[in-house]
Amino acid sequence: MIAVRKADPVDLIGRVVKIRQGKDQGQYAIVIKRLDSRTVLVADGEKRTFSRPKKKNLLHLQLCSYVSPEVRNSLNETGQVTNGKLRHALIQFRLKHLTEEEGDDNDGERRCH
Repeated sequence: MIAVRKADPVDLIGRVVKIRQGKDQGQYAIVIKRLDSRTVLVADGEKRTFSRPKKKNLLHLQLCSYVSPEVRNSLNETGQVTNGKLRHALIQFRLKHLTEEEGDDNDGERRCH
């Protein structure tokens, strides 16, 4: 897991996270805004759209090493991102990072790097 307490606020923008607590547990989302030192807003482009993100405590998230450059650039330039870009970024993450682990001995469990 990646340490986040002293991280730069911009560093988390566009990062893929796995939700560890709450009713969305086990799902992946993307950080779209950092509210303070403990909380962020996450969205996935489907259930949690950009206009209705979920507020999450950083302690309830597992940060993945993958950062979507398209999402980060869009948020830094315009302050907004389309739900299509969020969905596309999560699809790219799943294709690149989760399919590599299918051959591992995790009993079907997938993890972030």
